[in-house]
Amino acid sequence: MNKNIALIYGDCSSPEIVTQAVRVLDKIAAKHGHTFTYTRAYMGGEAIDKFGDPLPAAELEKCKQSDSVLLGAIGGPKWEGMPGDHRPEKGLLRLRAGMGLYANNRPAKIWPQLADASPLKKSIVDQG
Repeated sequence: MNKNIALIYGDCSSPEIVTQAVRVLDKIAAKHGHTFTYTRAYMGGEAIDKFGDPLPAAELEKCKQSDSVLLGAIGGPKWEGMPGDHRPEKGLLRLRAGMGLYANNRPAKIWPQLADASPLKKSIVDQG
């Protein structure tokens, strides 16, 4: 299997995490005969610092041309005072829209003791 993966290292401590995730992917590739080709893409605070934009069009295009995107967390105290359209999070919204990804689904476990505090509809919570 040959796959192209866009790497967005993210901000603050995220680059360290993404670096380790790449090491894991490389081990998986070696063990199973896969080839992963990585393309560096900039988004969030590091894109603001480098380009003055949380997700330049060229960086979005790199992501769209890839089979997958490995994304570190973005944002941090350094960029908190930025105007809304130049905040790191704006890059994340552009990435989702540009790739046609409109849901941020995450696994969740409902603890019975906290079920009444959930923001989810009761009909969803009741399903576990």
